[in-house]
Amino acid sequence: MANRGLLEAKVATNNAITLANNQATFVVGVCEGQKTVDGEQMPLVLTPGGTGGGSSYEALVAALEAEREWLEAKVVANSAVLLRGFDVRDAVEFDAVVEALGWADIRYVGPAPRTHVHGRVWTANEGPLEQSVYFHHEMVLIKDFPGKVILFCEVPPPEGGETPFVPSFRVTERILEEFPEMVEELDAKGLRYTFVAPSNNDTKSMRGRGWEDAFATSDKAEAEKRAKALGMDVEWLPDGGAKTILGPRTLTRVFPGRKGRRMWFNTLVGMHGKELSSAIVADGAEIPASFVRRCEETIEEESIQFRWRKGDILILDNLATLHGRRPSLPPRRVLVATCK
Repeated sequence: MANRGLLEAKVATNNAITLANNQATFVVGVCEGQKTVDGEQMPLVLTPGGTGGGSSYEALVAALEAEREWLEAKVVANSAVLLRGFDVRDAVEFDAVVEALGWADIRYVGPAPRTHVHGRVWTANEGPLEQSVYFHHEMVLIKDFPGKVILFCEVPPPEGGETPFVPSFRVTERILEEFPEMVEELDAKGLRYTFVAPSNNDTKSMRGRGWEDAFATSDKAEAEKRAKALGMDVEWLPDGGAKTILGPRTLTRVFPGRKGRRMWFNTLVGMHGKELSSAIVADGAEIPASFVRRCEETIEEESIQFRWRKGDILILDNLATLHGRRPSLPPRRVLVATCK
């Protein structure tokens, strides 16, 4: 413990020097579960500095407005940034932080039941806390997906409820080592996904968001039009639900400014062979369950997680990280904003 304390002190001192050009608004800290991946801390933990006006949320807002480009570079370089120790108390103050970052809003489209809270802030998945949320890139199958996902812990859970994340390129690297031909074949042919949504929201399901809420209309013709704009087709079911069809979509993606890394940018594990969804090769061929299972194991092995503290804000590069949710004891309240 003494050696760990010495190491943490040394890290904090070195990083305070590194951030000196930013008026020491932030000091780099550490958190339990943090990993070093390809030379970068994940997540990069930023705590209040000595000259930035203290730990109030107003000071954080001012610092972010002044250092937007610097902070975004850190998000891209480290894939995840954890703002910890700032006195952000509720959705209103979190919304002010989101606005200070200067990234344009993007409306969530997906199966998770969510409720609007304030401004650009929504609840995270409202499905039963005893269930986990599978690892995914936010809105990975939609043409207009977010570049950043920002999560805020308003009420930390007494046990569990972590939001683990995974550096996507590590998954691609490892699966390529084990299944090079399969990866290249799926990338070349693409995947086709289907998902069944009810008409109205079902908050007892992790994927219970109804199509009327998702498309913000109860008119089927308008829903089809909006679905087409998002890159999906719709089939209407006798029970009033909707079957959405998406694809083909590649297995991996390469995005600018991220070292040419091939990101595991798909939802194969989350949708393959599930009750309401499917994932197959775009030509109609099935994907071996053993391959999907090994992908799931690899994602879990590469995951990173920390215990939420009240006021924590986690900024994820949605182009570079998958994220999920561990089962939790109540209460737990994590809010979210999605940004371009």
